[in-house]
Amino acid sequence: MRRHFLMGTLALAATHLTACFQPPQAAKKPEPKKPAVMPTPPPPPPPPVLPDITTVALETSKGEIVVELYGKKAPITVANFLRYVDTGKFEGANFWRAMKSYKGGFVQATANGHKFAPITHESTKMTGLSHTDGTISMARYDVGTASNGFTISVGDMTYMDAGQDDPDGFAAFGKVTKGMDVVKKILNGKITKEKFESGWDGQMLAEPVTILSAKRIDGSKPPAPVTTPD
Repeated sequence: MRRHFLMGTLALAATHLTACFQPPQAAKKPEPKKPAVMPTPPPPPPPPVLPDITTVALETSKGEIVVELYGKKAPITVANFLRYVDTGKFEGANFWRAMKSYKGGFVQATANGHKFAPITHESTKMTGLSHTDGTISMARYDVGTASNGFTISVGDMTYMDAGQDDPDGFAAFGKVTKGMDVVKKILNGKITKEKFESGWDGQMLAEPVTILSAKRIDGSKPPAPVTTPD
């Protein structure tokens, strides 16, 4: 009996001894959280492929103005203008501003109530164009805000080009080929005596000139609409 007890005690001690010689396991440290990986934004879309020249007719309440647009030189700006033409957004737009200078000046029109997203600025340094007589150009506030307004120069308004005085300038993108007499009528229209906080006193037409229609007349077609599955 005593022998069995002794053997049992020795066996129990051996078990504890073996257990004491097992290396302790270190406490598991929490795995560090991996930083959230932000998705890489998609690259900007490439400039649209357009004909070198697209011709557009603007029928106004004073007569027709025909412009040719330089799609190869100013693809982003021309595509933006054609988007307003092709969707009918210029119908009902107004020439509302006539800025006169000793050299001539410019008239400005806006697609009232219709505005797509602003576009990237294509300066005259990039396009090689210049604000000479008859040039059509985008109206804007700050760089990158141009959207639904444009100007037409009467006389050489090269101060609107990107240069020493203005490193950005305005985005010229085409030229009037017919109807400069209409543009000059708009420029010489009666100016309202009303005062404006904008600082455009002496430039606002008393009777804005309406664009009745705007359409391509060179046979070029607008891009097919993009369809998405239901």
